[in-house]
Amino acid sequence: MAPHPARQPTRPTFGWDNLRGERAAGLPAVDDLPHRHALTSGRAALFAAMRALGVGPGDTVLAPSYHCPTMIAPLRAAGATVQFYPLGPDGLPRLDTIAAAPGAKAIVVAQLFGLPRSLAAVRAWCDAHGLALVEDCAHSFFGQAGERPVGRWGDLATASLTKFFPVPEGGLLAAAAPLPAQALRPAGAKAQVKAWVDLLERGSEQSRLTGLNTPLRALFRLKNGPPRPASGGAPVELDEAGFMADCDLARIESAPTALARRLFAGLPRGRIVARRRAHYEALHRLTQALPGARPLLGPLPAQAAPYAMPLWLDDPEPAYAALRAAGCAVFRWDRVWPGVPRFDDDHGARWRHHVLQLLCQQDLTEPMLARTAEVLTRTLTR
Repeated sequence: MAPHPARQPTRPTFGWDNLRGERAAGLPAVDDLPHRHALTSGRAALFAAMRALGVGPGDTVLAPSYHCPTMIAPLRAAGATVQFYPLGPDGLPRLDTIAAAPGAKAIVVAQLFGLPRSLAAVRAWCDAHGLALVEDCAHSFFGQAGERPVGRWGDLATASLTKFFPVPEGGLLAAAAPLPAQALRPAGAKAQVKAWVDLLERGSEQSRLTGLNTPLRALFRLKNGPPRPASGGAPVELDEAGFMADCDLARIESAPTALARRLFAGLPRGRIVARRRAHYEALHRLTQALPGARPLLGPLPAQAAPYAMPLWLDDPEPAYAALRAAGCAVFRWDRVWPGVPRFDDDHGARWRHHVLQLLCQQDLTEPMLARTAEVLTRTLTR
């Protein structure tokens, strides 16, 4: 087998082993909800949620201070004014501090890191204030969120399939009640072909297609030409227009490709859950004794399929730089949408700087996890 590439995959990558294992996940899932629309991405699902709620110019939607820009861009694309709210230590809204603006229609609450929480208090607050609850399950496709399965707290639930399945694209809008019909542009021939190309290129890059890796890599080298040098320097500060462009909303009103639909419907799910749980537990074990570091939310809950193991670092910059340089599968949500205010005692603001998301996706390997732990250990024990 070819050695692992230097840069670890940050999302599931198709390989022959995806076709094996138990078909059932063994956990509740967002697509257990009876009414669903298939879309191209989690961004598209949030945009569709806004459309389903009738959100447009003049309406306000509440969103968390701790976020990926791709959570905010579809709200703005729908015309909403975004009112940000602070988070408590559990990653849920600090409801006692929120005074919803006149014209507020909905609140988006994220089930972060694939460690879903009960939203009972949020549900009661929404009912009392007349707001719709959009449960953002981009990180939490599977799991039990306290008293209810994940996705069952919201009036609407949104999900990102590419974070959990080796599909070229995919998002989901789901609900317990019937959803309004949506007119989506069909995926054209170019999108259908691109889906296959992306699947095969990513798989061969990660040596996941035994028997085809070498010829496919040679073919894609011819297609792509010489490798481009990595960009350097500090991240560029973006205004809202820059963030909107960077979030790539081009296909938020398109139907997903046939390949994405078939893979999502047909792939076994048991391996996804089992390996993610094993990866979280390995990362939790390997990092909990590091100086100046602690797993943010503790041990893995019994009914969760994690997206990431969030790690708090007292001094994050050296370790984050080292992990990125080593190509480890890690994110940090440090890109702040313009206009997010400062709140007193906002854990979201602290997490943007101090919390690293060590990814748990199923197609990482044990040596990759060990590499992440080794870089952290070396950096933090100097």
